[in-house]
Amino acid sequence: MVDTSFLSWPFFDDHHRTLAADLDGWATETLPGIVDAPGAHDDVDATCRALVKALGAGGWLRYAVPKAYGGMFDTLDVRSLCLIRETLARHSGLADFVFAMQGLGSGAITLGGSEETKAAYLPLVASGEKIAAFALTEPEAGSDVASIATGLTDVPGGLRVSGHKTYISNGGIADFYCVFARSGEADGARGLSAAVVDADTPGLEIEERIEVIAPHPLARLFFQGCTVPAGNLLGARGGGFKLAMQTLDIFRSTVGAAALGFARRALDEAVTHTKSRVLFGKPLAEQPITQERLAEMALDVDASALLIYRAAWTKDSGAPRVTREAAMAKLHATDQAQTVIDKALQMFGGLGVTHGVKVEELYREIRALRIYEGASEVQKLVIARQLLSE
Repeated sequence: MVDTSFLSWPFFDDHHRTLAADLDGWATETLPGIVDAPGAHDDVDATCRALVKALGAGGWLRYAVPKAYGGMFDTLDVRSLCLIRETLARHSGLADFVFAMQGLGSGAITLGGSEETKAAYLPLVASGEKIAAFALTEPEAGSDVASIATGLTDVPGGLRVSGHKTYISNGGIADFYCVFARSGEADGARGLSAAVVDADTPGLEIEERIEVIAPHPLARLFFQGCTVPAGNLLGARGGGFKLAMQTLDIFRSTVGAAALGFARRALDEAVTHTKSRVLFGKPLAEQPITQERLAEMALDVDASALLIYRAAWTKDSGAPRVTREAAMAKLHATDQAQTVIDKALQMFGGLGVTHGVKVEELYREIRALRIYEGASEVQKLVIARQLLSE
């Protein structure tokens, strides 16, 4: 059984504890019928669409948007977002991905959209009727967001978006993309803006679908002079970099929470396996080296949880920015989850690298989390710069 004693920590209110228990029960009952259905792994697009519908019908996507637009709370509750991602990740990496992208993909609308734009998109995100995407990364602008080259220009009738984006999650299945582009108010980060581009906008092309070690919808996009209404602008002109960072400030902690969910599942799998696996005449769990590894894994899991829920609680308590706290949480949780899962896999021996075994799946799932929404190396720079600026 997965340890849930952390829910008694003072970071949480009673509604968080209820949320965690209710979602765990729902996931246990609902997700296997979707992610383990015949053909589910062969058609990831269809599986993701089914997960969006299921999460919407279950009411879980309401946590990804504000109450005024069909959401659960007046403002996004980061502790709830983290608990949902941790819980879903324990059950299914793809279910976690789907939930995360509904929040991240629409986050720039929540923070910077006009009332008309929020009303047009956010209720449909909450119900699972529209699939969201966050289009930031480019071939030459990954960690260095200030180097974005995709253009955003004024034209009669609205705004024109031209350029390439790559490694865009939900690319190919999204109904709309929150696109960050260079609008030219200044050099570097101060010359970026953001706008919503619907997937059926003329000139938007899915250039390439990208396959990765833990399959999910991912694509390279080409905006071939896409024209959108001027009202689709998100936030102020030249405020795109700030809007992107504000969005990541909310959702970066949740990446750590997903990693924590993977790590908890790996630890649970390891404990169960080592109790039943006999080696040299006694259960593997009775071997001192196994106990040492299990203790290390438990320590890493709890340390990650403390950092994640500290960051989430700080944000929910009214802090305008939690850049340092979120970076620490994301860095530690993703890096240590990789270590925890690797130790679990080692305890399984050859079985651990066998396709279809849970720890093998977790080993593939965790790797990307150390890269997206700010690679581990970038998080270290963020933390150091925060310290130096203080």
